[in-house]
Amino acid sequence: MVVYIDLIFAANLLIDGVLLWLTSWLVKQKVAWWRLALSALTGALYVVMMFVPELSFMYTFLIKFGLSVLMLWIAFGFRSLQSYLRAFGAFYMINFAAAGGIIGAHYLLQSSGDIWNGMIFTSSGGQAHRLKIGFWFVLALLPLVLLLFRRTVASRRHREQLDTYIGEVTVEIDSVTVTCPGLLDTGNRLSDPLTRMPVMVMEAALWENHLPASWKGRLTQTGADALVLETDGQSFAWQDRIRLVPYRGVNRAASFMLALKPDLVRIQLGGDTFCHTRVLIGLDGGTLAGDGAYRAVIHPDLTLKENAVEAPADKVMG
Repeated sequence: MVVYIDLIFAANLLIDGVLLWLTSWLVKQKVAWWRLALSALTGALYVVMMFVPELSFMYTFLIKFGLSVLMLWIAFGFRSLQSYLRAFGAFYMINFAAAGGIIGAHYLLQSSGDIWNGMIFTSSGGQAHRLKIGFWFVLALLPLVLLLFRRTVASRRHREQLDTYIGEVTVEIDSVTVTCPGLLDTGNRLSDPLTRMPVMVMEAALWENHLPASWKGRLTQTGADALVLETDGQSFAWQDRIRLVPYRGVNRAASFMLALKPDLVRIQLGGDTFCHTRVLIGLDGGTLAGDGAYRAVIHPDLTLKENAVEAPADKVMG
């Protein structure tokens, strides 16, 4: 059997470098490139030592554990015990995730014959499974596993950041109450130019059972002014609550948004509750969030204490 030590050294140097770089990204700690290179070099040299029979004593748990401690100290230094332990935990979590992903993918690609050929039965009745994973298989699959891990963590971080701006919105019109999650959009400055009321946008689908049947599915295709003209003279309980709010879309074209004047809007965000009566509910005919994380966009003025009103006594009791 021919073993190409230089190839193994280069592959482990690259793998260790990627694992350390991903660790720095996970713990949000900037690391100098030369520190990452030196740490990866230390790990790669250790792998090469396995081909020296005289150094076989170094392949024990304590030595391996000590090597990881040394590699992280080289890469991240020792700013504090807390930051070091955070990097240490992230490094091992990434390693275990990468190893688990590779083993899982290898298992999925195995045939039943490969599995049976890898089984070993001992004389005492025990059973073991011999796992053989090719070098090139590991090298090809590792970047995909780490990329998937990075995107999963990034997606979770994004959702956690988003959750801090998501609250519960309750809108009351006559005897109708609609509740949904709402996203606080600090860049939203949409307001009615005549009354200066802030406009909170909600998905029209939340109100479709209380709107004219002819409006269903047409808010994104037909102008809001045309829909209002269609209801002229028709029976619609909220006819006097309809407003047309001018706004500019992404393409800077002027248009109108259909809005309703509610009796009360209650917003629960970050442990605080804000109640408003001077607000309009703009109706959006589409979906505000593809994953359904929120179905309303909260105007920032609606989360200011000085603009809020006292909630009605019966609503507080409820």
